[in-house]
Amino acid sequence: MRVSLKATYAVLAALDLALSDGTEPVRAKSIASRQSIPARFLEQVLNAMKKAGFVQSLRGAQGGYTLSKDPSDISLAAIVEALDGPLQARSPGSQRSARLRGTFRPETLLTEVWDRVRQAELEVLSAVTLKDLAARHRQLQAGHGLMYHI
Repeated sequence: MRVSLKATYAVLAALDLALSDGTEPVRAKSIASRQSIPARFLEQVLNAMKKAGFVQSLRGAQGGYTLSKDPSDISLAAIVEALDGPLQARSPGSQRSARLRGTFRPETLLTEVWDRVRQAELEVLSAVTLKDLAARHRQLQAGHGLMYHI
């Protein structure tokens, strides 16, 4: 599976917004700085996310971006699909129909395996939400507190 840099940045930006308390908009510059995303590219990513309905923006001095849905309602699959297109596994009949037509080729032996891999990827991305990622991030941050050794 290949996830574009744009989709990766979209997930990171959405995670950043999920980690904020959601009461005030977060400036794109702040997200770009914290997530090490080029600011101009982040603007394009946020615009695509806005069109997909994941974020909303507020203009002005106190403006910025907020999630337009609850983090528990946004899966990684939804974000990746919005930016990269559908993440569908091939239909199981494609290999069977090739055999019926008498065009069986050695590489079709692996078709079912690759389809299962794609399906597993899709299931994992669909199961993980921004809420899950935010919780894991907080857990990792708590574990990286200052430690003093004597």
